[in-house]
Amino acid sequence: MKIFKRMLALAITLGVAGFINIAAAEEAPDVLVKRISLEVLDAAKADKEIQSGNQKHVSELVEAKILPYVDFQRMTSLAAGRFWRDATPDQQKQLISEFRSLLVFTYSGAISSIKDQKLQFQPLRADPGATDGVEVRSQVLQTRGETIQLNYRLEKTATGWKIYDMNILGAWLIETYKGNFATEIGKGGIDGLIKALADKNKKLNDNATKTAKSS
Repeated sequence: MKIFKRMLALAITLGVAGFINIAAAEEAPDVLVKRISLEVLDAAKADKEIQSGNQKHVSELVEAKILPYVDFQRMTSLAAGRFWRDATPDQQKQLISEFRSLLVFTYSGAISSIKDQKLQFQPLRADPGATDGVEVRSQVLQTRGETIQLNYRLEKTATGWKIYDMNILGAWLIETYKGNFATEIGKGGIDGLIKALADKNKKLNDNATKTAKSS
């Protein structure tokens, strides 16, 4: 599971790191992903601070290039499944916030791992008028290690295309988290899940702080 999550984090970052140009909202989703992702790859490779793990630089890249273009609300609701309807508006807000933070740590750790990877995109297979469930398929090519299959689903919103799910080596992100969410909800309800996510985020934040101080 740890290996899967590390590969997932890297692949997600390579695949979704982008969507920054507002005009890109008019582009086809695969064209958008390819163009902007390559720009971000180049930026990460050229920034020595990111390569050395500077969390400030990494966080700035995540905030600017990734977060505005991921539909965290839909992603969280799908991961929570049927339990989402049982959550109060305040609980839903907290779940989105904690899940967002968890993914931010995932993205941040993965960005620091970008070295010499390359992306290879496959032809888009979607109806021209499709606005939801559009799947863009790609592969992450590494000089060492296996090729990583990366597919992701997008929806077209009023503000442009947004990602709400990813598939790494045949496993969808939402399905992976859905099992974890259900387990925590079974033990402590919605509040139990919120606490579990908050505790995980605190641990990740503490580790990041220690790493920054020691560097």
